[in-house]
Amino acid sequence: MTDVLDDPNADLEPDRIGRRERRALAPLAYRRRNAELTLIIMAAIITAAAYTIASLGTNAEIPPGIFGFVALLLGLLLGAHFVVRKFARGADSTLLPLAALLHGIGFVMITRLDNELAGLQSLWSLVAIGVFVTVLIVIQRATDLARFRWVLFFGGTGALLLPLVPGLGSTINGARIWVSLGPINFQPGEFAKIALAIFFAAYFAENRELIAAKTWKVGPIRLPEPRFILPVLMAWGFAVVVMVGQRDLGSSLLFFTLFVVMIWVATERIGWLVLGAVMFGAAAYFSWTRFSHVQTRVDIWLDPWADSLGKGYQIVQSLFGLADGGITGTGLGRGNPDQIPEAQNDFIFAAIGEELGLIGATAILMSYLLIVGSGLRTALRTDREFEKLLAVGLTTIIGVQAFIIMGGVIKLIPLTGITLPFVSYGGSSLVSNYILLALLMRVSDSASRRIGETPDEPTPGERWSAWQLRRQVRKDRKHMADREQVGAS
Repeated sequence: MTDVLDDPNADLEPDRIGRRERRALAPLAYRRRNAELTLIIMAAIITAAAYTIASLGTNAEIPPGIFGFVALLLGLLLGAHFVVRKFARGADSTLLPLAALLHGIGFVMITRLDNELAGLQSLWSLVAIGVFVTVLIVIQRATDLARFRWVLFFGGTGALLLPLVPGLGSTINGARIWVSLGPINFQPGEFAKIALAIFFAAYFAENRELIAAKTWKVGPIRLPEPRFILPVLMAWGFAVVVMVGQRDLGSSLLFFTLFVVMIWVATERIGWLVLGAVMFGAAAYFSWTRFSHVQTRVDIWLDPWADSLGKGYQIVQSLFGLADGGITGTGLGRGNPDQIPEAQNDFIFAAIGEELGLIGATAILMSYLLIVGSGLRTALRTDREFEKLLAVGLTTIIGVQAFIIMGGVIKLIPLTGITLPFVSYGGSSLVSNYILLALLMRVSDSASRRIGETPDEPTPGERWSAWQLRRQVRKDRKHMADREQVGAS
């Protein structure tokens, strides 16, 4: 076949295969998208039913705007689905429906707790879905992110420092993790964790063999060469120290776990897990002996009943709510989750457990386990180190964050003030989690393309570059032909 660059009569636009041809070439990808569509409709039905039942339980009437709510909900989800069908048709079919289900249940509980906050959350939902669509359209190749690793590193560390800037940062509930710009408050750390996950993935993918080699001998211990491990250790240490300084213990634990898991996966050395456990134990003991707020969290964890009307009030009310819910729950709109302070943020899992019972809480837990399973399956399917590490990192963020907050609510571990992904109230959390979801789906689509489940067609950017190249070649040929004609005359 003649190359389009060698054929002066070639069309300016590359050949495009039709819809039927695509379906014939990628039947598995189309089945995934159809399955995704079915699951999204089911998630929308569950959310609409929960919204109606919660209103009946609270006000004994069907909400007057139910049809508009259902139409808007379906419109958002179907819009996101059709963008996935167009730009990431090989992506995992369960990630978006599971996120939609968690998002919907969370929105219903926020509406149940505070109508004003529900209005703000609906606005942030529009923004989050819009950002999700934008990320999928703009980032056509996941590997392109690796080229911007140092930009993302400096951007992520800068975002972590923003709350410490006088006039910008503000302290809410004892943690200085907020930035205020006029009427808008957001947590830049929510976006920093994604930026640093991309940086870690790119750095480990480039240097993993050098880090795993352990050519530097210190007595009987073999370690990686300092010049290879020091930059990423400094990045991790800086993030953790800043989070501790801001009293954001949950994010500190999240960054620590993210780093340990990614370096373990990159090097395939179990010693990093052992070292991480030792370092975590030492850091936890040091924090407990040095910081009064850490001592308070541990004391509340061990015995919240000692100060049940003071510092332990929140966790005690949470435990009462979970006990009232029992197996099947009190019913949507029939419980008293507003007795728990900040139930829409840190303790929304307790509110769900009270009104939906152990069954509803287990459904939430299973949804996160399925998301984690899908993310790890994506990591196993891809053959590129950067994409593998990125999928592991993004999955770790969601899984560990969900575990930390749910474990704190049920008193399994000391409570830390972070949000439950897709469920808790909060604009920056919701937007950052949808960015994370879009990146994970992009990696899944890239893996599907490389193993032949869907045609690896050029992206719009690659089509544009090819068109410009062909145009330049034709101009050069025409110029050479004109010069030859002038020379002959």
